[in-house]
Amino acid sequence: MKTISENKCFGGIQGVYSHPSKVCGVEMTFGLFLPAEAKDGPVPVLWYLSGLTCTHENAMTKAGAQAWAAEQGIALVFPDTSPRGEGVANDEAYDLGQGAGFYVNATQEPWAPHFQMWDYITEELPRVITANFNIDEERQSITGHSMGGHGALTIAMNLPGRYRSVSAFSPICNPTQSDWGRKQLAAYLGSDESKWRKHDASILMEDVGFDGPVLIDTGSKDQFADLLKTEELAAAIAKRRQPATLRIQDGYDHSYFFVSTFIEDHVAFHAEALYS
Repeated sequence: MKTISENKCFGGIQGVYSHPSKVCGVEMTFGLFLPAEAKDGPVPVLWYLSGLTCTHENAMTKAGAQAWAAEQGIALVFPDTSPRGEGVANDEAYDLGQGAGFYVNATQEPWAPHFQMWDYITEELPRVITANFNIDEERQSITGHSMGGHGALTIAMNLPGRYRSVSAFSPICNPTQSDWGRKQLAAYLGSDESKWRKHDASILMEDVGFDGPVLIDTGSKDQFADLLKTEELAAAIAKRRQPATLRIQDGYDHSYFFVSTFIEDHVAFHAEALYS
């Protein structure tokens, strides 16, 4: 593992690191905020999965999460959204290829050799982080924005017992029925739609739900509302009678101005679960 940068931040350290990834076959970069409490012992961790076109840097610099994580004594992990670099498959469109990994393990060419983001987020990167930093692997929660909200919800529901809580900002809720989803799932996983189901939060919510607290925020003026399909997830929550809070925030859009407005709520929400 290489240290790219470390800066003191709200009494803790905001670092950026890279490491050779076996599952993705390239060097991967991530951000990690460690609160001051990490000097004295393992701290709980909140994973933040970013959206389309983002790198590890977007949420790290725009969300303002470190102030609230420092207040709660929680570490924050900011992974990248896909493998990158020379020799890694890409597409001219912004919503496929580099920057658009969709948190799945690709099985189709040309994506399969590097686009193994599910295993990277759920297996490899946690091992790297717990081996090198004072992180309590028994106390984890997960959140994300847009494509990352999709990733947070689907990963949490597919791995019962791993995360104590899950939240999302403007998540892609029903990708098997959305242009933000069908294109990418077909490209990465092939035409057999039965293999897409584990990557659809609305289907998973109805089928298995989540054994813990759930918080979802989306804006009433989100410019991508037709692609997010929030109403499908709301219907699944109601049908399952899943304990959850889903808030439509009046006047807010899809941007990081929206995320930064409500990030305090989400960090506090996860802190309650992580310290309970």
